[in-house]
Amino acid sequence: MSTEILFQIQLVLGYVAWLLCFGAYIWPRLSSMNGAATQRAIATLHSFRFFGLVFILPGVVSPDLPASFATFAAYGDFATGVLAMLALFTVRIRPLFWLFVVAFNVVGTIDLIVDYYQAIQADLPAHAGLLGATYAIPVIYVPLLMITHVAAFYFLVRPDQNATRAMAGDAAAS
Repeated sequence: MSTEILFQIQLVLGYVAWLLCFGAYIWPRLSSMNGAATQRAIATLHSFRFFGLVFILPGVVSPDLPASFATFAAYGDFATGVLAMLALFTVRIRPLFWLFVVAFNVVGTIDLIVDYYQAIQADLPAHAGLLGATYAIPVIYVPLLMITHVAAFYFLVRPDQNATRAMAGDAAAS
């Protein structure tokens, strides 16, 4: 089987496995939390995206890894991780917290979409071996990141269920 086919199969199966796990274990838990707690949990996961700097670390990836992919992926992940950490640091200052939540999700989603585009442009699936030790990032970690960004946007636009229940309870008590 070609490198390209193996990479694509593993990428698709990464999404399938994470969607199964997310649907069974993560989604029910996030759905039961209030909006801020949900976003804190998602921000905690994304705060580890500083690890993406490994794409530009000599000796970890091949020097032949296209710079157009590696540099943007590294700094996009780094920026997203810093914004997620800022969200976590400002959780008690709600206007700043929500600003950083939106920021890390927008920046992180754009980063992943552009990374996919640049990987396709550089024919990275056919040369996936150039990723070296970072190979696991796009096939295991990135699917979870994208899934949680989608969930974060959903929870941002969904009315806070706990607040809705509390208002309904207050109305019933009056």
